[in-house]
Amino acid sequence: MLTLYSTWGCHLCEEAEALLRAAGADFSLVDIVDDPAAFALYRVEIPVLTYQRAAQTTELKWPFDAAALQLFITQQAL
Repeated sequence: MLTLYSTWGCHLCEEAEALLRAAGADFSLVDIVDDPAAFALYRVEIPVLTYQRAAQTTELKWPFDAAALQLFITQQAL
């Protein structure tokens, strides 16, 4: 499952979300302000895209472009 960690008013987060939508990715959006654990992890790094499979989490941190996003998504599907 893809999750984009972001917060309201973050223009970089908006760019990351737009890239995900343009790629047609199925993802959930988590505002770190509403999640204390996410806030502790990502408060100075957002936006961060994660992929969780079982107990393993893989991260793609900003900056990333459409090509890097597609590579990340493709690698997670393997």
